[in-house]
Amino acid sequence: MQRRLEDARTLDEMAREAGDDDTQSEACAELDTLEREFDACELRSLYFGEYDARDAIVEIHPGAGGTESQDWGEMLLRMYLRWAERSGFDVEIDEYQPGDEAGLKSVTFTVRGRNAYGSLLAERGVHRLVLISPFDAAKRRHTSFTSVDVIPVFEEEDEDVEIRAEDLRIDTYRSSGAGGQHVNVTDSAVRITHEPSGIVVSCQNERSQLQNRARAMQILRARLAQRRREERDAELDEIRGEKSDIGWGSQIRSYVLAPYQMVKDLRTGHETGNPNSVLDGEISPFVEAWLRWRRSGESRAVTDDLA
Repeated sequence: MQRRLEDARTLDEMAREAGDDDTQSEACAELDTLEREFDACELRSLYFGEYDARDAIVEIHPGAGGTESQDWGEMLLRMYLRWAERSGFDVEIDEYQPGDEAGLKSVTFTVRGRNAYGSLLAERGVHRLVLISPFDAAKRRHTSFTSVDVIPVFEEEDEDVEIRAEDLRIDTYRSSGAGGQHVNVTDSAVRITHEPSGIVVSCQNERSQLQNRARAMQILRARLAQRRREERDAELDEIRGEKSDIGWGSQIRSYVLAPYQMVKDLRTGHETGNPNSVLDGEISPFVEAWLRWRRSGESRAVTDDLA
């Protein structure tokens, strides 16, 4: 790229001296191409985390706010599905629990593709929504909270996690509810409880009980691997971060639809006045801002260590 940049500069200088507009346009086009390639290269360099390149398991859990928060959870799910589609990622809905009146109570899905975990790590935390509630006859403004958790996918050979059969309670049940396209209605849904840790995972999206069980075991293995790393590693924030209550004062990002329009990330300061675009999946600028914010934090930590 450096060599091409020098060649483009030389070509531009020669074109200016000769008054050759066509050659000068060619040099400018090469400079524009180099700028785009450099930006893409710089963005790739922001994925330096140990697990950034992995697939990601994402969980969405509504918090304070009742029906409004459950609907907010559904909005976030749609946002991530649209973003994943535009980014070229594949998505599998592993477990979906519909809300009482609208939205969802919880959802677990897997995003597959290079740097899926590194990108979605930017979304881990509590998301706050302010809008005129469609469920309030008085048309009052409501504030809703929903948490998003993200863990990397680990294959069986990645982590030596021992899962004893006698430690598992496996229940099967029929998929049901207003999941729509998110679930296949079958008799083969599987719920696995790992009794020593209390971790419970469910999968209902596959067509057979065997497939659902295998998928649930993969998610369980990922959660157990993460728990072991957290217990082993004093630097907890590098892997999962601190748990927060799903309510006031714990949000990482605010989405305001009324009385004004704004989405603002409270960690990076990045914001936009077009929340509809963000909710339609345009979250890449927020992800990139978080990646740069994370890198600046790493740089400060290294500087502090050297000092």
